[in-house]
Amino acid sequence: MKIATCRLSSLSPYSQSRFHGTPRENKETPDDHERRVWRERLHTDKAGMVFIPPMAFKNGIAETAKFMGRQIPGKGKATYTKHFEAGILVLEGMPLGIHKDDVIGEWLHMPADGVRGSGKRVMKCYPKIEEWSGSVAFHILDDNITKDVFAEHLAEFGSFIGIGRFRPRNNGFYGRFKVDGIDWS
Repeated sequence: MKIATCRLSSLSPYSQSRFHGTPRENKETPDDHERRVWRERLHTDKAGMVFIPPMAFKNGIAETAKFMGRQIPGKGKATYTKHFEAGILVLEGMPLGIHKDDVIGEWLHMPADGVRGSGKRVMKCYPKIEEWSGSVAFHILDDNITKDVFAEHLAEFGSFIGIGRFRPRNNGFYGRFKVDGIDWS
């Protein structure tokens, strides 16, 4: 097993959209509820510090392998997809060093039912972090994933897949990042 500790920094803002299910208070309007709970869309630890969840990285690198469809040399038409899906773990999130109370909100006119192009629209607020950086450790269990292959996929992940709400893979442009370095152990 190899551990790749990756230092990443933003190329575009980052936004989260975690489901929170916080109920409305008695006689609270939908708009008042949105103003009160929008920060609950953030992933935070017990101290209220924001982090990027580990599965965002695990799923993102696997999605990158599928997106790239790169074939494994000497293995015919086999690609790296299944190796990235099953052969990589990310056990801890990336702390961003920002408290949830310091995050700004971005108000958007969104479909009420969450379906793109549907009729009724409402105002929603999503957290937006303009600049971010940090380190995340990828545990690489599959020997077919070499250092060079991993580094190439990670760079493509930051450019074409991204993380969070409104990322490139979902027709957006937030959540793009660059790789500042990879430390191997």
